[in-house]
Amino acid sequence: MTTVSAPTAAPHAPERPAHRDGNVLRWVGAYTASMMGDNIYFLSLSWAAVQSGTPAQAGLVTAVSAVPRTLLLLGGGVIADRFGPRRVVIGSDTVRCAAVLAVAALLFVTRPGLWPLTALALVFGTVDAVFMPAVGALPARITAPGQLARVQGMRGMAMRFANIAGAPLGGLGVALGGTAAAFTLAGLLIAVSVPLLISLRVREPAPDHAPGAGRTTPWRDLRDGLRYIRGHRVLAPLIAAIALGDLGFVGPLNVGLTLLADERGWGASGMGWVLAGFGTGAAVAALVLTVRGRLPHAGRLAGVTVLAGSAAMGALAYVPDLLAAVGAALLVGLLTGLSGFLAGALLQTQSDPAYLGRVSAVASLVSLGVAPLSMPLSAAAIGAWGTRPVFTVSAAVCALGGVVALYVRDLRRAQLPG
Repeated sequence: MTTVSAPTAAPHAPERPAHRDGNVLRWVGAYTASMMGDNIYFLSLSWAAVQSGTPAQAGLVTAVSAVPRTLLLLGGGVIADRFGPRRVVIGSDTVRCAAVLAVAALLFVTRPGLWPLTALALVFGTVDAVFMPAVGALPARITAPGQLARVQGMRGMAMRFANIAGAPLGGLGVALGGTAAAFTLAGLLIAVSVPLLISLRVREPAPDHAPGAGRTTPWRDLRDGLRYIRGHRVLAPLIAAIALGDLGFVGPLNVGLTLLADERGWGASGMGWVLAGFGTGAAVAALVLTVRGRLPHAGRLAGVTVLAGSAAMGALAYVPDLLAAVGAALLVGLLTGLSGFLAGALLQTQSDPAYLGRVSAVASLVSLGVAPLSMPLSAAAIGAWGTRPVFTVSAAVCALGGVVALYVRDLRRAQLPG
């Protein structure tokens, strides 16, 4: 497939704001449709697995996609850099769409049991291993560097919208037409992204900087990418800060929050209000970055907001009532959301575009491969010592990410262009 290259801008031409750039808006539309399809797919997969097997079997089906995704993610970064993120995202969404619609068709005519659901989960996990690094690398190819922070905010808003709208749509699909109809809806939404992605104009790195330009092997490309990250004065500490932040954040805000709500007697509705507070705060952070486009002293601000967000997260286990917990969760969402969007924008702007797929793969591996390990550990620790000590220790681990961001001079002084 031929890639359309964006024309080179004049040296002093003003940048077009991302929220007024049709190229960026097409990407946001494609990303939103794809993420909504993902949300409906996961809901449909869980429901179909529960209907076809035992709860334990359903849990295995929904978790099986994590294995190929984790194992193949670094290789996916190499593929994204070798073939270009636009081409990889188009191929990934095409495969995911075809796989979901194939299972939907099978469910319309028969009840085949768990095996097609397991196969679908494996396909999704494998494709995600190349899809996620390519998604992370694509924004730098479709807009100017000074607009990347705004694009991160727009991406955050798209994710929030997909999370809010996807689950009810999936539930409606299951209610009206069963799991086959819900899978069909998921596949059609993913299909919407493909023509939008095909229409994108992208910038390509110089041929002598592209992976594989010197007939290198994929293994050498991977080693070069890891060496590039390790030697970079901003990216290496930034990824370490992201790892610490996610490691301390994921456990308490997932399984820990459920146990906290049960301990305090808030019930499922109370937990829902706390999650709504968190989601609202994160949406406000995305909106701020979308409107402002650039925040000064990005590295320092990311470190400060991580520290403040960690304190708010630790306070969740000590607040006196549900209303205070919702307020604390709103602060957690706002502060950690802002730090996360700034970290994403710094990853985009500090990386050489030819390495962005591999940089995104390493960052995704940290978030999806390492951080989830804290969930069973948090659950076991809460069972042994209670919520307050675990939330406090987790907040301290998360705060270490902010300490790294403020301690390392090059990261602390990092700025966003514009």
